[in-house]
Amino acid sequence: MAKKAKKQNQPGGTPATVALTTAGTPFTVHSYEHDPAHASYGEEAAEAMGVSPDRVFKTLVADVDGALVVGVVPVAGRLDLKALAAAVGGKRATMADPALVERTTGYVRGGISPLGQRKQLRTVIDSSADEYATICVSAGRRGLEVELAPGDLAALTDAVLAPVGRA
Repeated sequence: MAKKAKKQNQPGGTPATVALTTAGTPFTVHSYEHDPAHASYGEEAAEAMGVSPDRVFKTLVADVDGALVVGVVPVAGRLDLKALAAAVGGKRATMADPALVERTTGYVRGGISPLGQRKQLRTVIDSSADEYATICVSAGRRGLEVELAPGDLAALTDAVLAPVGRA
């Protein structure tokens, strides 16, 4: 079982928190001890932080017509690949190869952040994010999340908001 998350206001030192600090964007870091036996990284984060899974968003990377595209959706749901493709004007999307995703973003699976990626990918955030004052996304390491305003996340990643998540 994951230990209770600790709130911090220090950057934490990942590329994601460095990007937030450099941009002057307000954020809060939440850290918790990651349990490798937990079935879901995102659900583990929500439980550890005591936050609704609808406010904790996972970062998934898909191949849309040969280009990598990030989909940011609530951990309580799934990424709708057809909707993701449509949101970026593509025709077909499949989940990207995990090794390629890790090389391209600079992050490991379960710790991929939409922020501070080695190569910033086109990003689509599920429109449900706008229902909340703040959401949580990976800070770039398992057991580390950042909480920030959805508008700030969209601005920093040059993202579009679209209904790309489904229950």
